[in-house]
This record gives sequence, C-alpha cells and structure tokens, in this order.
Amino acid sequence: GMNRNASKHAAGVVITPGEVSDYVPLATATDGDLVTQFNMKELDNAGLLKMDFLGLRTLTIIRDTIELVKQIRNIEIDIENIPLEDRKTYELFAKGQTTGVFQFESAPMKEYLRKLKPNSINDLAAMNALYRPGPMEFIDDFIARKHGRKKYKYDHPDLEEILKETYGIIVYQEQVIQIANKIAGMSLAEADILRRAMGKKDLKAMKEQRENFIRGAGLKNIPGKTAEKIFEAIDKFANYGFNKSHAVAYSIVAYQTAYLKTYYQAEFLAANLTNEFGNSDKVTKLLEDCRKLKIKIKPPNVNKPSVSFNVDDGDIIFGMSAIKNVGVSAVEEIKKARKNLNRDFENIFDFCSNVDLRVVNKRTLEGLVLAGAFDKLYGSRAQNFSVIEDAIRFGGKFQSAVASQTNSLFEAVDDFIKIKTPEFPDIPGWESKVRLAKEREVLGFYLTDHPLRKFQTEYRSFATVHLGEAETFSNDTVRACGVITSFRTKIDKSGRTMAFFTLDDFTGSCECLMFSKTYKDYHEVIQPEETVLVKGKLESSGDAVKLHAEEALPLQDVKKILTKTIRLILDPGIHNEDTIQSIKILLEQYSGDVKVILTLQEGESFNDYYLDYLVSLNDDFITELEKLLGEEAIFYFS
Repeated sequence: GMNRNASKHAAGVVITPGEVSDYVPLATATDGDLVTQFNMKELDNAGLLKMDFLGLRTLTIIRDTIELVKQIRNIEIDIENIPLEDRKTYELFAKGQTTGVFQFESAPMKEYLRKLKPNSINDLAAMNALYRPGPMEFIDDFIARKHGRKKYKYDHPDLEEILKETYGIIVYQEQVIQIANKIAGMSLAEADILRRAMGKKDLKAMKEQRENFIRGAGLKNIPGKTAEKIFEAIDKFANYGFNKSHAVAYSIVAYQTAYLKTYYQAEFLAANLTNEFGNSDKVTKLLEDCRKLKIKIKPPNVNKPSVSFNVDDGDIIFGMSAIKNVGVSAVEEIKKARKNLNRDFENIFDFCSNVDLRVVNKRTLEGLVLAGAFDKLYGSRAQNFSVIEDAIRFGGKFQSAVASQTNSLFEAVDDFIKIKTPEFPDIPGWESKVRLAKEREVLGFYLTDHPLRKFQTEYRSFATVHLGEAETFSNDTVRACGVITSFRTKIDKSGRTMAFFTLDDFTGSCECLMFSKTYKDYHEVIQPEETVLVKGKLESSGDAVKLHAEEALPLQDVKKILTKTIRLILDPGIHNEDTIQSIKILLEQYSGDVKVILTLQEGESFNDYYLDYLVSLNDDFITELEKLLGEEAIFYFS
C-alpha cells in the first residue's frame, strides 16, 4: 500500500498569489526541480491554478525559417501579420503537400485535405478538431456538406448561427455551451457544468442535466421533442467535442508553417531538417519531400562550411555538425581556416595543411569524406578515404614547416605544397551500394540517393505498409519494401540461427525478426544493404513496432514473380494519340504473359480499359514506358 515513487507532471506549473510554500507543501523531485506534494485534483480543491506550458518545436522552426530568409533573401517576415486568406497557401493544403506542416503531416490527413480543399482558418480548425479517435467518423460527412454534396438542416433556427461554420455538425465544446445557453437558457457557467457531466459520462448528473435542459427549452417555447433531439445530438458529440480555442490556435500555427513552405520552401525545409535531425524517420520523410518538390539537397562541402542546414541558390546545403564525429567546433574551425586562406581548398592534403588537426582529427575527416564533403574537390570518396592518414601526416609536417620558417621565407610555402603534395592512389571508386551504405553510416540515413529509388514502382505497387507512417499499419499480413540497413544473427534455444535486421524505406524504418525455420529458407535474401520485399505480421510493443518476417524476395525479382497485370495511367490533358501509338508499338514489341490495363485519368475519376495484349516485363520495356509516361504512371498488380 506504499507509494513506489513520486512522479512529476511534465508540463504542469502551479500559480499562487504569493509564496508557493504559503499554500502547498513542497518537495524536491529526483532531477532537482521544486515540486508540490499535492496532485492536480488536490490543487484544484485548494483553489490554486495549475497551467500546462508545452514547448513546441514548430515555433523554433518558424523562427529559424524567418532568420534564414532574412539572411539569404534580405526579407523581413512579420509572421504574426501575414494574410490569413492567402490563396496559394490554401492550395498547398488542398494538394496535401503538408510534410513539415504542424498537425497536418499524416498520410490520412493529407488525403482528407485533398478532399476537403480548405479555404479558411475555420476549415483547418474543424479538421484539426475532427481528426482524432471518435469524431473521425464525421470527417467525410463534414467534407460532403462543405461541398454541397449532402444537404442538412438545423433542428431549430437558433442553431444556425452556432453551427453554420461547421456545416451543422457539432465539433467544438464551445458549441455545446452555446447551444445549452441559447436553446435551454442556461447561464454559461451552468452550460459548462453540462459539458463536463457529458464528458465524464456521469449518468446521475446527466439525468439531472437532461431534465434541466428540456425544462429550460420549454420556457423558451421549444417543443419537448425538439429539445430532446437537440440534447441527444449534443450528448453524442460532447464526448468528442474539442476545445475550439485550442484548435484555432493550432491551426494558425499550422497556417504560418504552410505559408512559409509556400513562399520560402528551401529555407523552411532547411530549418525543419536542422531541428528534426535527431529523428532519422522524420529526416527521411523531409528528404523525400524535398525530392518530390524538386529541391536539391547538396552534400556538405568543405568549401561552403555550414554548422546547420543552409540554403544556397535555392538548394539546401547539408549541415556539417549533423555528420557523425563532426562537432560544431570542427565546423567552426573549417570556416575559420577557409576564411584565412581566402580561396577554396584544392584537395584533402591542402585542407589538412590549413586546419587545426587537433580539432579536425582523423575521425572527423572520415565522417567528412564518407558524407561527401570532399566530393567537389580532387579525388573520389574511395581515393580520399584511403589517403586520410597520409593527409594528416602531410598537413602536420606542412604546418610545422610553416611555423619554423622565418618571415622572409614565407613566400616559399605555396611552392612547398605544390612540390610535396603526395599522389592519390589509382583505385576504383566505390560502387553505389557501398558508397550509400558508408554515407548512411555517418549520417544515419541515405542522402545523395536511396537504394530503393530504382525500385520505386515496385514500392508503390506492392508495399502495403510504409514503415514511417503508423497509419498504414494493420493487424493483417503486410508487405514492406526496403533496404536492410543493419543485420545480426542469434542462435535460438534449438541451436538454430535466427535473424534480426532493420528495414528502411522512403518514410522510415522498422525492426524485423525472422525465426530460424524461416531464415533457413531465406538466408541468401536477408543480407546487409540488400533491397527486399518482406511479408509478415506487425507486432506493437509500446511505441516500437516489430515486423515478424515470414517470407522475403529480392526486390529486383519481385515484378517478374508477383505481377499478373500492369496498369498504365494516362492523363488526356498531357498525352494524345501519339502517346497511344507509341504504347501500342511497345506492347507489340515486348509480348509475354502479363495483362495490360490502360487507365484514363480525368480529374478525380479513372476509367479502365483492358487491352488485348500480353506483355513481358522486360527491363528495357519498363524503361521505355517510364520515358514515355513517367514512373508515377506505372503500377503492378499481383
């Protein structure tokens, strides 16, 4: 019966009229903070005010974006006074391009936004309030009413003024209070007691409140049946009702982030990357968003050193301090050396001759080379990596020589570097798979490319789950496509080998395990840095999700093994008779046993046409189709 520990409310702050110790007993928390010995309810009963103060990273991202815009474009943004009716900003919401936009980032939310096509803060606030367990079931109804596809009427004329902005649906707690006040004549304080009773499902209090409501409505000449119907409606929604002031405040912050993304895309995404860097899943999504928006992310460059993510001519420059073993002090040293030199570093030997090698050490250099910071200088990554120790020795000798020179001999220093610089070894560059694996090793994710990129059509066609999007998870058997980024084996109780590995896709990553019986069949497929399709079941344990792998296929073989039908999507606004003729020639040229569906897309509608052709999914055939239609227009079906 004893308390095991004394916990602390994460964001709760107690406010008193005088010294806190005059009102409540105090204690010291395990982390040294001063806390009250009363819990939330006891504080409430004592008449004290407890407020929750929550920090929002989004506010930091807004501030950092504004600072970047000022620094790069010399434009001052007064974020509190931007226009709240900006058409382009609402177009961004309507297109669902809301990666990085506060509260509106999830895949289902993006889909709802595309259907809703919001054009006001009110629309955003309502969507923010509805998108949570319970009221989600009313989102489609809300969208249909907004666009006039579904008619609705009010149970009483007085409700129109209260529910007009939410198309007759009770969305907010404030609306419940207003209805009780307007229909039943309750004071705002009484109406708030009704709201609380509903939220807590207090049956005794509810019965009493129902009688009060119907009696009050009767005094305003509202028929009993109408009053009962209205009470039933607010009873149904009160449990779901969200705080409007909260929803509007959040939606204004969301609008501000969307406005910055609309007009200052590169700066906004650079600020996001700087602030989210510790979250590799979030960074992966942001990098994918940059790719879709055609914003180039340049690898770090020792000749353009930047601590945080920065912007150069519309492109984002990778923040060097985010590289493994490269701290802020090392980046500041590179900036200082580059400034003193007043020219670009020519190669890694020149670089090591001019930086303080106590700050920029061997591990720092390894991180810089593997992340691509020397790509713009002489030599491939493989060559630069192989000469790191030589470059450090050379730089040390060079700096010692400079230090020992007399003033009159300083002019010979440039000659020294040109004469004595060692040769780079004649070795081949790393193949793409190795280069990307080493890049991920120091960055935590892939930057210059993704091994999954060449299998995008397979990923879109066959993956039923996106590893960084929890909303795509299900209890059924799922298929995930990705690259194996870490891998280890373990001997189980039966003395057989089982495997543990991480699967990484465009949205995030997931831990996977394969039991010995299955691993015996698929051990050749489950290898580090291999791109695979894994079939299995998801298991949730707290915040983590694990995939129990039951089957695995190399992604390069998936389309030939699984595909029974290929779909080609044509937009008549872009393609014409010439495209159809070109497709026909290709279909005749590559005959096989896979069925073909031609889909004409007109706005939101799709019309399918089954063609009298059977094709072979030859790599040349797919390449020609991608050139003709674009990779997004091709789908495989099993």
